[in-house]
Amino acid sequence: MNPSPPPFDPARWLDELMRTSTSPWPLADATLQAWQQGLAQVNAFWTAALMPTDAAATDRRFAADPWQQDPRFASMSQAYLRFATLMQQSVDKAPLDARSKAQCAFMLRQVVDAMSPANCLATNPEAMQAVLDSGGASLLEGARLFMADVAKGRISMSADQAFEVGRNLATTPGSVVFENELMQLIQYAPTTAKVHQRPLLIVPPCINKYYILDLQPENSLVAYAVAQGHSVFLVSWRNVTAEQGHLGWDDYVEQGVLQAVSVTQRIGRSKRLNTLGFCIGGTLLASALAVAAARGESPAASLTLLTTLLDFSDTGELGLMVDPQMVAAREASIGQGGLLRGRELAQVFAALRANDLIWPYVVNSYLKGQAPPAFDLLHWNGDDTNLPGPMYCWYLRQTYLENRLREPGGTLQCGVRVDLSRIDAPAFVYASREDHIVPWHSAYASTRLLRGDTRFVLGASGHIAGVINPPAKRKRHHWTGPLAADAPAWLDAAQRVEGSWWPAWSEWLQGHAGKQVAPPRKAGNAAFPVIEPAPGRYVNTPAA
Repeated sequence: MNPSPPPFDPARWLDELMRTSTSPWPLADATLQAWQQGLAQVNAFWTAALMPTDAAATDRRFAADPWQQDPRFASMSQAYLRFATLMQQSVDKAPLDARSKAQCAFMLRQVVDAMSPANCLATNPEAMQAVLDSGGASLLEGARLFMADVAKGRISMSADQAFEVGRNLATTPGSVVFENELMQLIQYAPTTAKVHQRPLLIVPPCINKYYILDLQPENSLVAYAVAQGHSVFLVSWRNVTAEQGHLGWDDYVEQGVLQAVSVTQRIGRSKRLNTLGFCIGGTLLASALAVAAARGESPAASLTLLTTLLDFSDTGELGLMVDPQMVAAREASIGQGGLLRGRELAQVFAALRANDLIWPYVVNSYLKGQAPPAFDLLHWNGDDTNLPGPMYCWYLRQTYLENRLREPGGTLQCGVRVDLSRIDAPAFVYASREDHIVPWHSAYASTRLLRGDTRFVLGASGHIAGVINPPAKRKRHHWTGPLAADAPAWLDAAQRVEGSWWPAWSEWLQGHAGKQVAPPRKAGNAAFPVIEPAPGRYVNTPAA
């Protein structure tokens, strides 16, 4: 009878690997020594931290054949995952309040993710095989890609030269019909014989370029809305420089959203508009409509909110970074003037999903020498946008820190007390189930703040991929159903529908878009002549 094999000992295994290794790189030896020392300290816990033997196979970092077929690297990945589990368990058991525990878990995850053996050449069998197969060329190419990214100040996620705004991104035909210090307003050319009487005004997020809603023709929400017979207008926010560093939240509401509403009304010859806001664009739009309501105006025939927060009670991991000390420090540094650099915001968002948005690109580019492929969404993700310091600080304090926007009269905006319940318009509220920026149950909370008849739809996937889901792709699914007391109760009763949520939104919007009329013969009017073709200058201004 064959004796049972001895239990795996990571420290002993690394000893043997070090003794037999012929690696010529000091970095490899140092890395293996670090692993030996670290794993030896926790080796006593391995037998207690049982994990299914195929755990690494379900982790994308270790799913490739070299990790699974070589027992040395299979054991290493298993040991790492056990270690990660133990660290998480230690936080779960810590005598801390819920917020402090969540903060510790977030910071620990950054460290543990960085420690993955996949992130180092000496402990990544795929990267080492690439070195052998290429005769070392992968190392040279990885070094070149690394230096190129150092020069750019960011990790490349997409082939930079593959896309250009106005050439193969943001190509839906249109014209800039208005501009001010803060934004340009684009009017898109109709493509149907008749259009709906009421225009559709879209307010994208100001923390990114607008063309996330107009990527390539096959996945453009703008092009889709135009094809459904809507006269579409869209705000293109300026990528602000130091000259605009004095602008505040009220400027974005007044000079941005409300100015766009006014111009759209006059060009579209309609007092009432359909309106759509995405992410912080939705927060700005709702604020602007509440300001208008306080002034006795009701310009919105409908309101669509895509992955938008109005109630900031639960902001997920992003909210863990906001506390009174952090906000006070920001107010002291840029609250009276200055810029929040777009690169800083991008790094924060990437840190929320480091294993999706940081480490895969480090491994593929720098360790394997593989340049990232062309991907329009990730190209947009790397197109940074600055924010004025006063605007950013107001937003941080009034929403993430003090959650005043949900309170009737809780914020003073443009000289009036804002009450979201005064927005008298039917609403379509969309959320993404795996959204790490706007938790879907927090988006659902908007349904309790708005007075008009409200419909809630939940899509699969995340903050961006869930929204940009054209019907022709036949991907993902969504849930729909009548409103309930809270988000879990809504989901329990909701119906799952295969495919994109866009058709459901289009059908809903048509009910608020008015009768069919002849499309305008040209963009703009006598008061607002065409300034330049879309996509306009503002979207092409790089972050300074």
